[in-house]
Amino acid sequence: MIDDEEFLRGEVPMTKQEIRILTLAKAEINSGSIVADVGAGTGSITIEAALLAPNGKIFAIERKAEAVELIKRNVKKFSVNNVEIICAEAPEGLEILPELDAVIIGGSGGKLEKILDVLDMKLKVGGRIVVNAITLQTAAGALEYCRKRGWYYEAFQVQITRLKKIRAYDMSQALNPVWIITAEKI
Repeated sequence: MIDDEEFLRGEVPMTKQEIRILTLAKAEINSGSIVADVGAGTGSITIEAALLAPNGKIFAIERKAEAVELIKRNVKKFSVNNVEIICAEAPEGLEILPELDAVIIGGSGGKLEKILDVLDMKLKVGGRIVVNAITLQTAAGALEYCRKRGWYYEAFQVQITRLKKIRAYDMSQALNPVWIITAEKI
């Protein structure tokens, strides 16, 4: 796994390393996986997924031009050649995707249900969707969608606290808690 400091960032939100580890493990990406990263931000999950799936393809969907430029720069920095960047506000842009093995949603712009409707048609049976939610509304929306579809799902919240050195002391520095909702299409 890549250290957070390795990614080019600017002012664009980024999924932190510990959350990336859990998210990618839950997505069950293999060497040939076809994956969509919706709300890709800096591309940290896109890059890590691309390294896990060297014979696959990763589609980074991002609406903000500044973030798209950062993804391009990070793709170049980490020399991954199996990434396609789609500059669009999901669900727009998702209809051109091929059949997917996994989907990771890090941002939905308040359009989670519409995004999931399109991705439901693109996701293979047995494919996995992983939603990282920092708001209760997004987490509740993802859970309700899974229940309505009859998908197998699980959810947990994780709170990461890192140590920050302050002179001779170690101080706790909490990151935002994140709900990780994983669903399997059946």
